Amino acid sequence: MMILRLAGLDDIPQMMALERLPEFRELVGCWPEELHKAAMTGTDARYFVAENDSGELLGFAILRGLVFGNHSVEIKRIVVRTPGRGLGRQILEELIRIAFEELNAHRLWLDVLEHNARARHLYESLGFVRGGVLREAFYRDGKYNSLILMSLLDREYVECNRSRTSSA
Repeated sequence: MMILRLAGLDDIPQMMALERLPEFRELVGCWPEELHKAAMTGTDARYFVAENDSGELLGFAILRGLVFGNHSVEIKRIVVRTPGRGLGRQILEELIRIAFEELNAHRLWLDVLEHNARARHLYESLGFVRGGVLREAFYRDGKYNSLILMSLLDREYVECNRSRTSSA
């Protein structure tokens, strides 16, 4: 069982440990503790942690863009300790619900490394649409990487939920 809750400052060390796992180094950004603290205590971001019923941290996510009047919320980061078990999908489904139903988003967006086919497939399966490419926008380990922009609009979210409800 997965519980998604708001993160606190005491969760930062575990989140940073996940960011720095070798298997995620290529796919996820690694922020210093000061940047996480500043973002978490500010008004523009909301941090979430996923944990099991015994309190073990299974993953985390960051939503940004909460204070601007354009109602465009960004999924800045999502990290799952053990990929391939459906936890990323569960977290994303809940983040999507939070963005549209609690934060009143018009648009939920993210960027994903072009070579991260697994993540792109997951986002597409949840209704995200490719919106463009930021060519060679991300520099890591001596090379430039392109980012794919993807988004989901509120009306697409409503339609997707309507389709799920009618097929259930």
